Amino acid sequence: MFEGLRNKLRDVRNRLGASIEEHAQPVEESPSIAAADDEAASAPAEVPVADPIPAQTPMVEVISADFAPAPDPQEVDPSRLSVKKRWSEDTDQPIRKTGFFQRVKTLVTEREFILTEKDVQDPLFDLEMILLESDVALPVTDAIIAHMKTSLVGTHRKIRQDPGEIVSDALRQALREVLGEGLDISAYIRSHERPVKILFTGVNGTGKTTSIAKVADLLIREGFSVVIGAGDTYRAGAIEQIQVHADRIGVRLIHHQEGADPSAVLFDTVEYARAHKIDVVLADTAGRFHNRANLMSQLEKIRRVMKPDLILYVDEATAGNDAVVRAAEFDRTVGADGVILTKADMDPKGGAAISIAYTIGKPLVFLGVGQEYSDIVPFTPDLILNAILGD
Repeated sequence: MFEGLRNKLRDVRNRLGASIEEHAQPVEESPSIAAADDEAASAPAEVPVADPIPAQTPMVEVISADFAPAPDPQEVDPSRLSVKKRWSEDTDQPIRKTGFFQRVKTLVTEREFILTEKDVQDPLFDLEMILLESDVALPVTDAIIAHMKTSLVGTHRKIRQDPGEIVSDALRQALREVLGEGLDISAYIRSHERPVKILFTGVNGTGKTTSIAKVADLLIREGFSVVIGAGDTYRAGAIEQIQVHADRIGVRLIHHQEGADPSAVLFDTVEYARAHKIDVVLADTAGRFHNRANLMSQLEKIRRVMKPDLILYVDEATAGNDAVVRAAEFDRTVGADGVILTKADMDPKGGAAISIAYTIGKPLVFLGVGQEYSDIVPFTPDLILNAILGD
C-alpha cells in the first residue's frame, strides 16, 4: 500500500537530512562555562602537592612502569602504571587538569543547526512535486510544505538524533495534521440511540455494496445486530448481489421489487430495525455521479425520509484527486459524515487517503484492503503514516 510514494519520500527525507548535516555546527560554549573550565584547569587546588614540601617527606615520581623500581606486583595498583602521578604521605590524589575533556565531550555529543529557507528550498520543492504527482490535493500539499518550513527553518535546534529522523518527525507531524483522527464507528454506535442508521453513497462501480457487506461483517464480529436495506432498486442485479452478501454473513436484507422507490425500501428497513430492536441499519443506494442533478435529487429525498445518523461516502483510493473532487460535491449536495476508500491495497500513490479528510473536512473512516469480508480496517492516522513513512 502506497509503495511508490513511500520510496519517493525516502529519497527527499535523505536530502533534507543531508542539508541538516551540512549546516550543523558545534555548540558554542557560554563564557561562564568556558571560564570555569579554564580556571579549573589551572587552579592550585587541583594540584595536591604541599607547598613547601617538608624535607623529611619522602616523594616518589613514577614516570613509567618500565623505569620504576620493581615493586611487589600485589602492592601495585594497575591503574597507576604508565601514568605520571605524584603523591606523598599526606595525600594520594593524582595531579590532573580538568576542563579539556569536558569540552571535547560537549563538541562531540552536541551540535546545533539553523536552516534558512534557502537551505531547504530545493528539497522541499522536490517534496512538493512528489506530493502533487502522487495525487495529493494542492491545498493539502501547501499545508504539508508550510508545516515542514515551520519545523525546520529559522530555529536553533540541537542535534541529539540522526538528521534523517529529524526530517521524518517533521514530515510525520505534518501528515498527521492533514489526516485527522478518523471516526470510531463502534464507539459512535455505543453512544447513540438504536437503531443507528448509516446511509452509504458514492459513484457507481467503486465497491459501495461490497463495503456495506464488509462493514456489516465487522459490526457483527463486534457484537452488534445489523439489518441491510437494498436501496439500489434500479441497477440490474443489484438486489441479487447484495442478497448474496447478506446470506453469506448472516444478515437480514429488506428489499422491494426491482424499480421500487428506494426511499420506501429504506423507510421499511428502519421500521423493521425498530420493531426487532436491531442495533444498526446499513442502507445501500444506487451509484450516481456527482454531476447528475436528477440522481442527486433522489438521494436528497432518501436522506429526508430515512433521516440517517451518518452518511458515508464510498470511493476508490486509486481514483486520486477525482475521489476528492467527487467527495466534496457529494458533501455539498446531500452531506457526508465520513469517507470509506476502497482498493487502498492497490494504490501506490496514497494521494486520496492523504487528501480527502483535510479537503472536505470530514474524517476517513475505513480503508478497504482486499477481497475478503475481513479486509476492511478502521482508519487511524498511524495506519497511513506507517504505510507511507515505514522503512
